[in-house]
Amino acid sequence: MTSIAAAQEAARQFSSTSSRLALQPLGRGLINDTYLVAEGGAHWVLQRINRRVFPDPVAVMANLRKVSDHARRVRRGCPESPWRLPEVIPARTGEDIHRDERGDYWRAISYIDHARSLDSFANAEQAGQVGRALGWFHGLVSELPADSLHDTLPGFHVTPLYLAGFDRVVDGLTDWPATSGLGEALAFVAARRGEADVLESAKAQGKLQPRVMHGDPKLDNVLFDTRTGQAVSLIDLDTVKPGLLHYDLGDCFRSCCNSAGECMGQGSAAFDRRVFRAILEGYLREAAHILTRDDRDYLFEAIRLLPFELGLRFLTDHLAGDVYFKVDEPGQNLSRALGQFRLTLDIEQQERAIRHILNQIM
Repeated sequence: MTSIAAAQEAARQFSSTSSRLALQPLGRGLINDTYLVAEGGAHWVLQRINRRVFPDPVAVMANLRKVSDHARRVRRGCPESPWRLPEVIPARTGEDIHRDERGDYWRAISYIDHARSLDSFANAEQAGQVGRALGWFHGLVSELPADSLHDTLPGFHVTPLYLAGFDRVVDGLTDWPATSGLGEALAFVAARRGEADVLESAKAQGKLQPRVMHGDPKLDNVLFDTRTGQAVSLIDLDTVKPGLLHYDLGDCFRSCCNSAGECMGQGSAAFDRRVFRAILEGYLREAAHILTRDDRDYLFEAIRLLPFELGLRFLTDHLAGDVYFKVDEPGQNLSRALGQFRLTLDIEQQERAIRHILNQIM
């Protein structure tokens, strides 16, 4: 976390008054440093963009500005809509981003009042609201050409590239980690490596088209109105970029439908079809009109692929020495990988039932 003094200094660059600024850490994000700023009677959000993850903060902000401005125009045409996105607050210089004397990049966005994220679902209705939030976002950005946004994370969610990275790490190993479960994980990858390019191959054939995607549509990033209980926003827009909608859908189902929880390790992992059905129904209420026949035909492949992809990334990092994902103890990334692989296996074992739900609803 950046020092509070540095954050105070950055906040003053976005302040519109001479009021005293009060800052406090906000959210549970592991990437950017985020603060809630109280200025007089108003609140807004200050963030330091993590350049280790986002090497081009200017491009990140250009994407955010484009999507934010588009959402504001749509909202003007439908003011009664409950849906909204955070809006960019320019610095005193008129720029959307401020670079401090240490070389850190900061930005300010509006704060959505009377809204909170959830740690878990209390009922199927909340799961349906997550689906609606993602569907609303996809419908909103469907009017923006994918090539009008910067690709701020090249290769993100492109599973064949992760597999190639895994192979490079394996080829470079001289001493294998003596970790229980490693053989199981390596065998799992070996048995499924031929299926890693299913979505990218469909894209190359023209069956799936690049769209604007969110990039991280997990439960933490959906805001619910504290008064109505309805979803009202999908936040954390740093990962918005060109990609396949299937990456978002597969990752949302991976994150939300795992009965063992998002951050589980080797514990029991199971794909909850009740939650899946609720999310899918909610999504289609908002976004059925933007899906092509091919989009629908490849949904199961996305549901199966995304947990495999994350497990592959965890396993690669374990073999590389835990250089990307933070760990609290040795072997944690291997444990995470095995958890995702067991979720993948459960999805495969439920394929007939999952496809039945897809066919029923779609």
